[in-house]
Amino acid sequence: MLAVPEMGLQGLYIGSSPERSPVPSPPGSPRTQESCGIAPLTPSQSPKPEARAPQHAPFSVVVAIDFGTTSSGYAFSFASDPEAIHMMRKWEGGDPGVAHQKTPTCLLLTPEGAFHSFGYTARDYYHDLDPEEARDWLYFEKFKMKIHSATDLTLKTQLEAVNGKKMPALEVFAHALRFFKEHALQELREQCPSLPEKDTVRWVLTVPAIWKQPAKQFMREAAYLAGLVSREDADQLLIALEPEAASVYCRKLRLHQLVDLSSRAPGSGRLAREQLRRSRHSRTFLVESGVGELWAEMQAGDRYVVADCGGGTVDLTVHQLEQPHGTLKELYKASGGPYGAVGVDLAFEQLLGRIFGEDFIATFKRQRPAAWVDLTIAFEARKRTAGPHRAGALNISLPFSFIDFYRKQRGHNVETALRRSSVNFVKWSSQGMLRMTCEAMNELFQPTVSGIIQHIEALLARPEVQGVKLLFLVGGFAESAVLQHAVQAALGARGLRVVVPHDVGLTILKGAVLFGQAPGVVRVRRSPLTYGVGVLNRFVAGRHPPEKLLVRDGRRWCTDVFERFVAAEQSVALGEEVRRSYCPARPGQRRVLINLYCCAAEDARFITDPGVRKCGALSLELEPYDGASSGRREIRAAMQFGDTEIKVTAVDVSTNRSVRAAIDFLSN
Repeated sequence: MLAVPEMGLQGLYIGSSPERSPVPSPPGSPRTQESCGIAPLTPSQSPKPEARAPQHAPFSVVVAIDFGTTSSGYAFSFASDPEAIHMMRKWEGGDPGVAHQKTPTCLLLTPEGAFHSFGYTARDYYHDLDPEEARDWLYFEKFKMKIHSATDLTLKTQLEAVNGKKMPALEVFAHALRFFKEHALQELREQCPSLPEKDTVRWVLTVPAIWKQPAKQFMREAAYLAGLVSREDADQLLIALEPEAASVYCRKLRLHQLVDLSSRAPGSGRLAREQLRRSRHSRTFLVESGVGELWAEMQAGDRYVVADCGGGTVDLTVHQLEQPHGTLKELYKASGGPYGAVGVDLAFEQLLGRIFGEDFIATFKRQRPAAWVDLTIAFEARKRTAGPHRAGALNISLPFSFIDFYRKQRGHNVETALRRSSVNFVKWSSQGMLRMTCEAMNELFQPTVSGIIQHIEALLARPEVQGVKLLFLVGGFAESAVLQHAVQAALGARGLRVVVPHDVGLTILKGAVLFGQAPGVVRVRRSPLTYGVGVLNRFVAGRHPPEKLLVRDGRRWCTDVFERFVAAEQSVALGEEVRRSYCPARPGQRRVLINLYCCAAEDARFITDPGVRKCGALSLELEPYDGASSGRREIRAAMQFGDTEIKVTAVDVSTNRSVRAAIDFLSN
C-alpha cells in the first residue's frame, strides 16, 4: 500500500453530499524543501472545458524555419502583406540539377566544438578536408530524426558526429537555429532597414505532427538557447506541425499550381468534374474568404488528407473545411512513422554491406567520414533520377578513397568483391563505377514506399476519416516519381484524388509562414494522448480494487486514481481550457509540483494501469504569502490542449495575481 506523503491537509472540501470529506493530496508528489504535495479542490470528474479566444500579439514580420531531416530553409512575410511570401536568398554551393531554395541539414563544428558552418558550406568544407584532419572535426547530418527516435529525450541527450564524437543535442540544434536566425535577420535588415529588431519578429519552427510533447519542448529549448526568443517572450515563437502547415498553404493554391496524378493534368478526372457541379453559393463563398480555386470546388464539411513525406518521417493529418471562415478542423490525431527518404539511403547502405561486408562499411564510415559523405552525395544525385518507367542503368561513383581503402583492408579490389557477391543486379562499369539496373534502384524504395502506403490505407480505413475526397502529397520525398506512381497506383482506384503541388518541396515552409500570420486557422485539433494526474478519491467497495484502499484518520481512500484532463482522440478547440484548482500544503510554500501522466487509452482508471506513464510535471512558482486574509490559498491552473503545444497559466485566487506556471516534459 502506498503511503500518503506527510503534509498538512487544508480544510478543503468537495462533493455534494451533506457530509463532506477532506481530499488528501495525491501520492507520489516530488518532495523538496520548496515543494510538496497539493490537494485538489475540484472533483475527479473533468468539468466541461471553457473556451476563450486566443490572444496574439502583433508582429511586423513572420519568419518560418523549416528544419528538415535532409534539408532546411527559411521564408518570411510582412504583416502588411501576409500572403507575399519571400523565400530566403539562394545558397552558395549546391548540386547539379537540384534547386537551391533549401540547404542540406548539415552542421560542421571545429575540433574544439565551435560553430564553423551550416548547409552546403559545411558539407563542401568537410569534403575538402584532409582525411586525417577530418577525423577531428564534428560533422552532423540528418540529426533531426534522433530527437524523434529517442525514447528518453532530455536536455542532456547526446548526438554522435560522423567521426563518433558526441555532443549535447541541444547545442547542436541551437547552433543550427542560430545560423538561420542570423541569416534571416540580415536579409530582413537589407530589405527593410527601418524595421525595428526588438519584438518585431514572430518565429515559427516546423516539427512533425507525430512528435510527442518532449520533442516539441526540446525544439523550444533549443530556440531559447539560440537566442531566437527569450523565455519571457515565449509567445514570440510558434511551433508549427508540418502537415498542418502544408494544409494551410494548399488552401491557397489554384488549379494550375497543382498536378492531379490520376491524369497528370490539373483539374481533370471524374472527381474534379463532379466537384465542379457543386453549388454556386459554396464556390462564391470560398473564393471570397480567401481560399484557392481548388477549394472553390469543395463545400464546407469536405474532408482531405495531407501526407507529408519528408526526409525522416511520413506524417499524416486529416482536415475538414469549415464555414464561414474557411477554418480547418482536425478529424483524427496525427499518425505516421519513420518512413522518410532516409529509408532509401539506409537500404543503399545495407546493399553496400551485402556486397563489401557490413564490418567494412562500418569501418569505412568511421575512419573515412568525409569520403562516406561523398558517397552519399553521389547516391542522392542518382536517387533523384529514379522513376518507375525509366530505362537504362544508373552509375554511382565510388570515391577513390573507398576503392583504395577496400583494397588495403581486404587484399583484393572492389570489382572482385562485386563478382563474388550474391548481388547480381549491381555490376562494375568500365568507367570505374557501380552500375545498377533501374529495377534494382526502384527496389531500394520499396520498404519505405510500402510503409507510407500502408499508413495511408490504415488511416483511410478509420471511421472518422470516411468521405475523404483528396490526398495532398507534400514534402521533399513527394518529389520522387517512384513514390508518386506507387501512391497513385495504390489509392487512385479508391476514387481518391491524389494531388501534388508544383512547389511540393516548399509547401511546408510557405505554409508555416501563413500559419505564423494566422495561427487560429486550425480551429480544432485531436488530442493524441490521454493526459491527467494522480489523486485520491473516496474508496467505494466493489468498484475500487482492495489493494488501492488507504485508511487515514478513519476515512477510506482509493489511491492512484487517474484524474483525466483530456482523452485521446478528444476534439479540443483552440483556446479551450481545462481548469483545476490546487492548494499548497503549507501556507508559506513557494513551489508546487504536480506529476502529469499520459497513455494511449481513453479509459485508464489508475496511474498504475498498463500503458500509463509519468510524462512530465506541472510547476507552479508561488509568491510569498502570509495567509492572514484567508484560511486557505487557492491556485487556479488553466491548461490548453488545443494548440500545437500544451500550455498552462495560473492565478493566485487570493491576490488575483498571475502565477508562473510551466509544464516540463523533459525532466523525467
